[in-house]
Amino acid sequence: MAGIPTQRLSPARFHVNINLGANIPITPTTTTTTTPPPTKSATTTRRTRHKTPHNIHPPPLSPYHNRPLPPPSALLPLRIPPPNSLLATTQHQTRTSLSIIKDALTRYQLPELSLSYNGGKDCLVLLILFLASLHPHPPASAGGLASIPAIYALPPDPFPDVEDFVRWSSEAYHLSIDKFTTDPPTSTLRDAFDHYLALNPTIRAIFVGTRRTDPHGARLTHFDPTDSGWPDFVRIHPVIDWHYAQIWTFIRHLDLRYCPLYDQGYTSLGGTTDTLPNPKLRTDGSDGEDEYRPAYELTEDLEERLGRN
Repeated sequence: MAGIPTQRLSPARFHVNINLGANIPITPTTTTTTTPPPTKSATTTRRTRHKTPHNIHPPPLSPYHNRPLPPPSALLPLRIPPPNSLLATTQHQTRTSLSIIKDALTRYQLPELSLSYNGGKDCLVLLILFLASLHPHPPASAGGLASIPAIYALPPDPFPDVEDFVRWSSEAYHLSIDKFTTDPPTSTLRDAFDHYLALNPTIRAIFVGTRRTDPHGARLTHFDPTDSGWPDFVRIHPVIDWHYAQIWTFIRHLDLRYCPLYDQGYTSLGGTTDTLPNPKLRTDGSDGEDEYRPAYELTEDLEERLGRN
């Protein structure tokens, strides 16, 4: 049986061009090869270990946005934005976050780093920034990473749309995800990280997409050791000081695909039993039923979690 065209992606070769007033192009370098279609990953009841193959046929675009990441030739420079505009402050946050990630890459070897990823908007921004930072590092053939280690700690009742987006983005961005289902009190987030580090003993630090307005985020710094009683690793918070509107400016300015629940009025994603569309985005539909505007139309940080129980 003939093979299908696929994209070979070197995760250590990402293009980034971040200057004041310039777009932020982040596109993986690819070459066309021919390989058989990848096989599905094995699953278990409580944990699924996803090892993404090096050659991946790009998944279908539906139900996500109708175009993939644009090629470098499509990323045109923008005019210099006015000082203090949302785009300008987002560019400032981007430069700050890239500096933090660069610092982390100086402190740790690539095999010592991992990413906490759940398919949400904050983790997506963190992932793209991390990929952009890998450009100066060697490709897999020279001792770099062939895929990016990641942990996905999901609730006992995940949204199918979130699961689908995590699956798609894991393939598209070459994440090697260890997946753990949490169900407190029998299986907690702490337990998930404990099991993850037991499976990946080289990991010393994990990038986390927590922001200042998230629960327990108020006093975090860019580099924080875990608290007493937790497994020992350093939490790295490159997007800790980003505002909600800046997250969406980054995503929409780069035309990144994101979980489709955000277009249905969800602004903070948990499980199906504790997450609803944000009431601040509610509108009256033509048939009298409630409808919701997309998440990026919300502007206030403190209203982000109004849909969470």
